Parts: sequence; structure tokens; C-alpha cells
Amino acid sequence: MAERIVTSIAGKSPVAVAVNTAAKAGEWIKSKLGSYENLEEKTSSQDLVTEVDQGAEKLITNLINTYFPNHAILGEESVEPGPEGAKRALEKMRNEEYLWIIDPIDGTTNFVHGFPFFCVSIGLVHEGELAAGVIYDPLRDEMFVSEKGKGAYLKGRQIRVSRELRLSESLMASGFPPQDRSDRHLQKFTEIVPKVRNIRTSGSAALHLAYLAAGRISGFWEPSLNVWDVAAGVLLVQEAGGRVTDLQGNPYTLETTDIAATNGHIHDELLKCFKNYYD
Repeated sequence: MAERIVTSIAGKSPVAVAVNTAAKAGEWIKSKLGSYENLEEKTSSQDLVTEVDQGAEKLITNLINTYFPNHAILGEESVEPGPEGAKRALEKMRNEEYLWIIDPIDGTTNFVHGFPFFCVSIGLVHEGELAAGVIYDPLRDEMFVSEKGKGAYLKGRQIRVSRELRLSESLMASGFPPQDRSDRHLQKFTEIVPKVRNIRTSGSAALHLAYLAAGRISGFWEPSLNVWDVAAGVLLVQEAGGRVTDLQGNPYTLETTDIAATNGHIHDELLKCFKNYYD
């Protein structure tokens, strides 16, 4: 829908602002790797936050407010922990004309342990639809950028999803979010393993989606995610020619928490694996 493409707001490019902001936040986060001081648990011992997460969110928020002071901002570290808190926060801001959705460090557990797979994720929603998405991996200096209707890019070059036609040829990714270590998810995981070439579980939904957009993996699924985990990545995948739904095949919305994302070719075959998931 061309009328929803947001190229410029008050003479400023939101994509340029997001790129600049992600780069600055990422460099600061990188400088703190291995030197955080305060580690706290939110909902569980697997759901972590440090002062670096909080500082990065403040930095991002301040920079966006400098350019767009009237825009709403939904950041992970400003929301009550747990799925209900996330749901209420999104409902409160859902009807804002412009809504920035921020995950200052997607992959905090990786950051804490020094495992090099985490990123800054910044998405922009305009009138309820994803308009821009930026994911920055500071350790590899990789900036993934998408704008609705204009494609997806990495370091200025357009990227596309992979070409695998069958699950058996596919390198997949998934994860185990803190709020869902359920037997159902584990069972489904073990059922899918023999059907695919292999599976990666690297601990950052946003970066997995960016890798899917870049053709590095063929598909990704994960239950019980929050909007800040996936908003920017969903647009990247869509603009790179991929497909994103829930596990039943319904189109992605900001309220979708159970994600299935693929290169499009293998999507229906993947969804068949979840046919009885909610029974």
C-alpha cells in the first residue's frame, strides 16, 4: 500500500534516524561487552537484564525523541516483565500514528556470557503497519535495513531470501524463549529435526530473522515471542521476499507471538508440522 510508505517525516528520514541510532547504540553496547556490572532476573533465571540493556534503551529513546518528539516508543526495558505486561503495553500504544518498537539488546543472555550473537533491533510502525526495520549486529558491523515497499539491504546491497524448495534441504533456526520451555515446544522441535538439513538455536530471534532475510537460513519458528523481538525482523523478511505468519498460517500482526518465517517456498511444508500444535 503505497500510501503507507514513510519516506520522510517533517523533512527527516526515519530509516536514516534508525540506522544512525542503532549504530551508536551498538557501538556503546560493544564497548561494554564483558564489563557489565549489574545482572538481574526478570521473570526467571533465563530472562535477564543488565544496566547495559537499560542504558542502550535510554540512548535509543533519547535519539529518536530528538528527531521525532511526538512519536510513541515501546521499548522492552520500559515494560512490565512477562507476556501479560507486553500485551498491555502494546494495547496501550497500538493506535498511535507512529510507534517505534525497540529491543536494545536482543540476545541479552548471549551478551552476558560473551557469546557473539546479539543485536540492536528498531522497528517503526505507521498507522498499525510495519514501515521500517533496522537490525544492527555490532560485533560483525552488519546493518540490516528495510523500508516498506523498498526492499531489504545489508551494507547497502539488496538482500533476498534463500531458494531452498523443501524442508529436507533447509537450514532452519528456532529458539526457547524464557516464558515457554514447554513440553509441547520441545516435542515439536524434536519432530522437526529429522525433517530438515539442520537447526540452529543461537538465542536472538531478531538476528535469526535478519539472517533469514539475507538467505543465510531457510526458515525460523519460535513461540511466545514479544513484538520487540520480531517487529524489525518481520519487515526485513517480507521485503526480502519471504513469508511470515503465525504457526497456523494466519498473517503476521503486531499481536502475533508464535512466529513462522521462511523463504516462502518451504512455508506450507513447515506449517504442516504444526497442524495439531494447539490441540
